[in-house]
Formats: sequence, C-alpha cells, structure tokens
Amino acid sequence: MRVRFWGTRGSIPVPLTAAGVKAKLVAALVRAAGRGLDTPDKARAFVDGELDFAVSHTFGGDSSCVEIVTGGPDYVLCDLGSGARAFGNHVLATRGPSGNTFHVLMSHVHWDHILGFPFFMPAYIPGNRVRIYGGHAVLEEAFRRQNAAPSFPVDFSRMGAAIEFIRLEPGRDHEIAGLTVRTKLQRHGGDSYGYRLAKDGKVIVYSTDSEHKLEDAAETQAFVDFFAGADLVIFDAQYSLADAVSVKEDWGHSSNVVGVELCQLARAKHLCMFHHEPMLDDDKIAAVLRETRRLEEITRGDHRVEISAAWDGLELAV
Repeated sequence: MRVRFWGTRGSIPVPLTAAGVKAKLVAALVRAAGRGLDTPDKARAFVDGELDFAVSHTFGGDSSCVEIVTGGPDYVLCDLGSGARAFGNHVLATRGPSGNTFHVLMSHVHWDHILGFPFFMPAYIPGNRVRIYGGHAVLEEAFRRQNAAPSFPVDFSRMGAAIEFIRLEPGRDHEIAGLTVRTKLQRHGGDSYGYRLAKDGKVIVYSTDSEHKLEDAAETQAFVDFFAGADLVIFDAQYSLADAVSVKEDWGHSSNVVGVELCQLARAKHLCMFHHEPMLDDDKIAAVLRETRRLEEITRGDHRVEISAAWDGLELAV
C-alpha cells in the first residue's frame, strides 16, 4: 500500500501568503550568495540539495484529504477536506472523467473535512460512483445541506455520479475495496471515528480529530490496541502538549507528545503528524518535527518509532 496526502491542515485551509513566499525567497538568496548559480540546473540542484524543507517547500494549506493506494482499481480516500479538489482534478487528468469508483472513509462531518466535496468534480459526472462511509447518523444530511441554498449554488440533486452513504458499525471489521477496515469512536465534539486499514499484512491507522486523556487508563489502552503494530499511524498532532492540557483542553485535538507515547506503547512503526495547526507556518511545523524526533529518541526503549510530518503532496510507502 501507499499513502498520498492531498490535504494536511486542520480546522481551516490556509494559503501560503505573499509575506511567506517573500521570506522563503530572502532565506534562499542569502544561502545562495556567492554560489554562482547561473543556470537553472545549478539552481535546482542547490534548492534540492542544500535548502531546508521549510525554505524550499511548504507543508501546504489544504484541509484533510488522504488517499490510500491499494493497488486495486478503486480509489480510497480518508475525508473530503479542501484537498479533495486537487485529488479530483488529478483523477480526471490521469484516469478520465467517468467509470471511476471512490470509497470515502469520513472521520466526521465538520466543515474542514467536507468542504472539498462541492468542488470534487468526479461527483458531478455520470458513470462515476462515490460511496461515503462513516459512523454518524447525520452523514448524508451534512453533505446534502452543504450542497444546497443558501450555502452553495449547485444543489446535491444535480450531481451526476451515483452517490451512496453507508453507516459503519464501530468495533467490527468491514471489507471495503480490498481492505479490512475497522472503525473506532474517538473523543471529539460531535464524535469522530478513526480507521484501522489492513491488507496483505500491512496496517495503516488514520486517527484525526481525536483528543486523548492519558489519565484514563482504559481509554488509553483501547487506543494502544487500535494502533497495535501499525506500519503507519496518521495522527492528529495539531496542538502542543501545553495547549492540549490547558487553554485548548476539550477542543477535540491531540499533541505530538501524546502521539509519540501512544505509538511507543503500541509498538507502531511510523508516526506521521497530521492536521497541522493553521496558525503555524512552515518554519514552526519543521521545528515541531525536529522536537518530536528528539523526544522519540530520548524516550525510546527497545523499539524505534519513525517520525514524520505530513505535507500536501507527500507519498509514503507502507
């Protein structure tokens, strides 16, 4: 399996601003001084080989949308945030407009996780099939209300694809697009659901918009069991630990510190921090990544957890 990230921000999409672009250019030019980068090839090699990620790239600004590449003919997505627009356009460009089937696993139906759907072009084209799964009774209602006046000018009824809504029962296995999928109820305003996806001995956990109270031993153990032995855990690390236990307690999100602890207890192989705080720029997210890698190193026992931070366009092999 492989994972492609199309949107990695939490709460609201955030663009890279003009000031942010200028800051990157200034940093790059200072680093390039005296290098004689007088051809595109030289400049490209410098950018690729010598600039830090936060200068040469961006973590991105689209909200949650993650593709699970199974090797089968159908598409599998987690959430339909604003990143779904770019994903849908990619499908049209590479696979053609119709004859495609999409399986979408919804963590929940807050706006940042569904706002890409009105701009998901395959949903408007006859011959496509969109199956939307989730644990919420209001799943279909939320999507229909979003594509309706006065919120949006194109009514849901004008979408030409065959669209289905499927309720999943938490705690039991479901077979979806060649994957064995298990859902878990998570602590979040209005509830959210995590997903454990297994195929051919490999396991991916998608767990976003979940607040963890580590003082609750039973709840912590339940998540350790849910994450157990996972090859990749995509984890909501939106807040710092200080924010998560103080001013933003009960806001429904978690921290990098809790992510490390849960993955260590579960002996997961790779923690990918996700749902980045919209107030953090690229430099600050990169700093959180460095700090989290250091935390894992100094708290490591006999099991190493690889640490990464998701960015729009990142691909990971599992």
